[in-house]
Amino acid sequence: MAKKYQNFINGQWVDARSGETFENRNPANWDEIVGIFPKSGKEDVDAAVAAARKAFDKWKAVPAPQRGEIMKRAGDLLVERKEEIARLMTREMGKILVETRGDVQEGIDTAYYAFGEGRRMFGRTVPSELPNKFNMTTRIPIGVAGIITPWNFPMAIPTWKIFPALTCGDTVVFKPASDTPATATVFVEILLEAGVMPEAINLVHGGGSTVGMAIVTHPDVNMISFTGSSAVGKVINAAAGKDLKRVSLELGGKNAQIVMDDANLELALEGVLWGAFGTTGQRCTATSRLILHEKVYDKFLDMLVERASKIKIGNGLDESVEMGPVINESQREIIHNYVKIGLEEGATLVLGGDVYEEGECAKGWFYQPTIFVDVKPNMRIAQEEIFGPVLSVLKVSDLDEAIKVLNGTKYGLSSSIYTQDVNAAFKAMRDIEAGITYINGPTIGAECHMPFGGVKETGNGHREGGWSAYDFFSEVKTIYVDYSGRLQRAQIDNR
Repeated sequence: MAKKYQNFINGQWVDARSGETFENRNPANWDEIVGIFPKSGKEDVDAAVAAARKAFDKWKAVPAPQRGEIMKRAGDLLVERKEEIARLMTREMGKILVETRGDVQEGIDTAYYAFGEGRRMFGRTVPSELPNKFNMTTRIPIGVAGIITPWNFPMAIPTWKIFPALTCGDTVVFKPASDTPATATVFVEILLEAGVMPEAINLVHGGGSTVGMAIVTHPDVNMISFTGSSAVGKVINAAAGKDLKRVSLELGGKNAQIVMDDANLELALEGVLWGAFGTTGQRCTATSRLILHEKVYDKFLDMLVERASKIKIGNGLDESVEMGPVINESQREIIHNYVKIGLEEGATLVLGGDVYEEGECAKGWFYQPTIFVDVKPNMRIAQEEIFGPVLSVLKVSDLDEAIKVLNGTKYGLSSSIYTQDVNAAFKAMRDIEAGITYINGPTIGAECHMPFGGVKETGNGHREGGWSAYDFFSEVKTIYVDYSGRLQRAQIDNR
């Protein structure tokens, strides 16, 4: 009998008001039902927002260091339950155990960072232009945060958003992806056990067009933090903008790794294998383009195809497996359609290009590691986000051309260059149009205490991670204290 889950609204675990439900299944074995979840609607969102709004005044009055201590306890609980959560995450979204353990660890790291930030809600003191007057700023919470998260990092990304929001004194209405609702439920359970005020965290399961947009457009939700596709991000930004809500968007990517002719090729090989096929290519930071200098093109390509052909595909609960399934049937169909597009455009397939259904994999949504060569920069497979294990290889003659090709998409999230030339490395750091650049590392590997996000259609200027998340979830308040005992007019009485 599949486990039945509920929403958490106004301090209670409850079913959707409609009574409707949906199934969450294992993408490695579609016969396995991970759980049954409430299919919520606007009425559930209204109740959750009302609870969060009511709790705001009380939660924001809790001293920030105390809120930080609660996040630290949440981190301790994540440590205790790390293996359990990792296994649940692998069952509901497919990636291998070493990666789901890393996903939980990122949540742990983010919790402990929040613990410290509770004592670092810094303002500034600055001199006044008038005598006997004191100027300062402080940071204050904003209100109700609507948090909408994707399925590929079911623990890490919610913690990136919710730990800072709660630490800043905001209350939360949380809609996780319908493909990974079980991990989200465990996270909320941990927050409650750690001591978060029950009404301050509300969990509403359901679809993006119903629950997600109801959160975005609700007049009592003050800000939205969304991670997902650029197309959906544009819709959210337009809808939230009508009410001048604060909106943070972390969107798509078409990330590239450059390999120069002086690169350590073995190191670059490990980087592209991890970047392109880790998480089955289902990361916004995944390496979907490989830009090779013509002098190493043939040699590196041979190394890459030989190694990628040996990647072991299967159920992520098997510790020997290197790549799990894609998230669902529709996503696998999208990936396969892009492979067809690549062939139609004239690219040459040198590895993969089809579904993988050997043995037990026939029960899930597996796809072969796929590599295209003879790819031109303007081809769709080199321009559009595929979100699967598909790598497009492009040849260039020098660093300037490599950077031009890398920059030649509408996205700008992550980037990478392998070179032993310090001058080339610094030129790449300066000229690459991306929010993140790695030198001699793959395009994936963000650390929780550093800002994360991109430029162009990858986002709207905000950053997640590190101190920047706390800037998003709080407001600067400017304060003047005049102890002169008389009216002092700035810009008038001092001139």
